Amino acid sequence: MRKTFVFLTAASVAALLVMVASAQTPKNRAPLPNEQWVQLFNGKDLSGWNEVGKEKWSVESGVIHGRATTKEYGYLQTNKDYKDFHLSMRFKCVGEGNSGVFFHTRFKPGTADVSQGLQFEIDPTPNHHTGGLYGDGRQWIVWPAPEFEYVLKQQDWNEYLLKVEGNHYVARLNGVVVVDFTDPNPKSFDGTISLQLHAGGDGDMMFKDIYVRDLSVR
Repeated sequence: MRKTFVFLTAASVAALLVMVASAQTPKNRAPLPNEQWVQLFNGKDLSGWNEVGKEKWSVESGVIHGRATTKEYGYLQTNKDYKDFHLSMRFKCVGEGNSGVFFHTRFKPGTADVSQGLQFEIDPTPNHHTGGLYGDGRQWIVWPAPEFEYVLKQQDWNEYLLKVEGNHYVARLNGVVVVDFTDPNPKSFDGTISLQLHAGGDGDMMFKDIYVRDLSVR
């Protein structure tokens, strides 16, 4: 008996998967809110965000540009709180200053002092643990294994996918899962998402293509 082999291209496989997914989802049902990726930065201005501290945040050519103008901390935080979520973005370290993406953030009133929240680290210096978790008064909680310390692209755009689900935190940098950690002693559970410029006066960071999937919305 003659056998017939069918070879599918990558595009054909992708189309087939879409067809299967469509067949499994009722056509008359709108996607649930927590199935949606929502644009968190509109590419034009800082609507939906507010500045904390005295550093300079601006929008230039579809990019959020944070520049240190003092030697203090500076943040750009969302107006909305997020409990459980996935966050996708691209960032570029223009200067040498340390940065990060805080979550479950709160600030002492009228100050740039963080009173609660963890951060996914961003640091252009090798072996400074980009993707690691720091904060909530505990300093370093977890950092990437040594083989992941050089995933960061110097002076180039990096893709960051961050997942916060209860006390389970995942950081994927440029397609590589550099941290997958379940916190046995979580301290914060809700708050804003905040982009950071570290104290010291060397901060120069760019962020773009920021999307969030709010898992807390039903």
